[in-house]
Amino acid sequence: MSRSRSSLALAAASALAVAALAACGSSTPAGGTGASSAAGTAAADACATGALKLVTPGKLTVGTDKPAYEPWFSADTPSNGKGYESAVAYAIAEKMGFAKGDVTWVVVPFNTAISPAPKSFDFDVNQVSISEDRKKAVDFSSGYYDVRQAVVSYKGSPIDGKTSVADLKAANLGAQVGTTSLKAIQDQIQPSNDPKVFDTNDIAVQALKNKQIDGIVVDVPTAFYMTAAQLDNGVIVGQLPAAGTPEQFGAVLDKGSALTPCVTKAVDALRADGTLDKLQQEYLANAGAPELK
Repeated sequence: MSRSRSSLALAAASALAVAALAACGSSTPAGGTGASSAAGTAAADACATGALKLVTPGKLTVGTDKPAYEPWFSADTPSNGKGYESAVAYAIAEKMGFAKGDVTWVVVPFNTAISPAPKSFDFDVNQVSISEDRKKAVDFSSGYYDVRQAVVSYKGSPIDGKTSVADLKAANLGAQVGTTSLKAIQDQIQPSNDPKVFDTNDIAVQALKNKQIDGIVVDVPTAFYMTAAQLDNGVIVGQLPAAGTPEQFGAVLDKGSALTPCVTKAVDALRADGTLDKLQQEYLANAGAPELK
């Protein structure tokens, strides 16, 4: 009988001890989610405006090159909020909790932006394509612009004013060798005449000037450059429909930056709520790059 009583006493004591430890050790309120909730809160807090590690405390510093070309910027003045990339930068800033007056701009040459050197900016926007090779030196946000292919020609050409891909099938088109632009001619336009293949885009531009071809297919950013800087009477006939996995422009950040997930979160929100589409229609389509049907 003494062993039974002793065992019962020990069991009771153990139960009391466990209950006491549970009462003292638990800090999670009834109905709480515990560790997963705390982790989610910590992630959200990391992107709170006051918690961000910035180049200049309280200010969001954005970099881009100079000159800052149309239609990505306007009047070579990134701070005016006009042009696609300027508008996107301010939209990102707003999503991150910054007023327009809290955004400052710095001049950063393209090659400096994508180098592994320490950054003078929090993020940079300068038509930088996201690539695995560049990711070795810098971070990227998610893409804020899906690069499309476009057809460049000259005023009064056989394809000037055409509005559909079908309208281009009889055209004499050219592109640089080994490019996605050449593939777009072959796969999307499928012209009746074999495309002309050039070693460089500069040679293609000269062929267009000499009216040896009706148009060149290049990515949209190059199309804007050609019509603004290389062709006196150049026109963008239109953008080809999106096809496959797009090349994307992303905001550039320092490698391993704590800001990267926060900028990505802002870009993703702008894509989800339609802001990016709206800004593209305002600054790119209206700048002379209509959609080909």
